[in-house]
Order: sequence, then structure tokens, then C-alpha cells
Amino acid sequence: MKHLNLIAAIAFAASPAIAQDFEEGSEAKTWNLYAEQPARFEATVVDILCELTGDCPDNCGDGSRQLGLVRTVDDVLVFPNKNSQPAFTGAVQELLPYCAQEVEVDGLLLEDDYVGAKNIYLVQRIRALDSEDWVKANTWTKRWAENHPEAAGKGPWFRRDPRVLAEIATEGYFGLGLEQDEEIKDFLFE
Repeated sequence: MKHLNLIAAIAFAASPAIAQDFEEGSEAKTWNLYAEQPARFEATVVDILCELTGDCPDNCGDGSRQLGLVRTVDDVLVFPNKNSQPAFTGAVQELLPYCAQEVEVDGLLLEDDYVGAKNIYLVQRIRALDSEDWVKANTWTKRWAENHPEAAGKGPWFRRDPRVLAEIATEGYFGLGLEQDEEIKDFLFE
């Protein structure tokens, strides 16, 4: 019996993530997504490709690479694939200013074995460890508008995005080519 207690104590001590409640102190707002859990933790902002392959450009690729969070408590790589805005535009804009820095983040963690979700994170707030001030993770559409002044107008950004419009112009709305696109529209709107 002593051996079992010792093994259990060692396993518990070797697994700090089990001991940490990521919900503690979280002020994350629910998105009512399946398997979401509020999660607040400390991490280092990293270039995911750099972490996995050793291909490490300066400044985490200047926004051209997916960024991740290596959680301090257990060295787990967490994938922040959304900010706090409705569109799933990713979180690179929010995290890039913190490249290679230690931060604290607050958001929603998605984990579920059945659907295969593991360490998917929706960051809502972020702050450098040496700061008391939280920054809302909601700058993507503001920065998009600054980078695309020619696309100003009403309605959702993606209806005006030059990349989206160029793709539609070459591949059609259904992504099957312009000829197939016309056939589908004729069929649907007869």
C-alpha cells in the first residue's frame, strides 16, 4: 500500500497541470461552444513552426506564422486560434507584440477527446507579466481596416476583403470554378 501511495504522490507532483485549476481567476466570457472552459494561465508566446521544426524567423515571422502559447506550468503548447471577436480570424494580431515574451492570458480552452479538440484556445485578454494592465484581444478588424483603406464600407469585412474578392473572381462563390459556379447559380435561381 505504501508503494501505491508513493507512486500516486510522485505522479501528482510530476503533473503540475493537474494541480492547477485554469478556471481560477478567469473572467472569460462564454461563447457557448461545445467543451469550452474558462482558462487563465501564464505562457510564453512562440512561433509554432519554430517550436516544431526549428525554422525561426525574427519576430515570430512578423505576423505571417501561426503563434502559440507554451504554458508555463506544464510546458504544453496551446494553439490560440481565435481572439475575442465573432469571426474566427485567429489571434496572431493580438499575440505578435508579445513574441517570445512571458504573458498571462485569459480566455476559453477547448478540450474534448471525442471531437479531438486538444489545447485549442480562444484568447480574450492578454498582458505581459510585468504589467498590471490587460489588453482586450479584439484588434483584428481594426487592423484589417487600417491595412485595407480601399475596402471601406458597410457590412462584414470579408464581403469587401481584396483577397476574398480575388478568390471569388477566379474560383467562383462555390470554389469550383466560374463555369461551374454559373451552372449552380442557374440551377438554384431558376
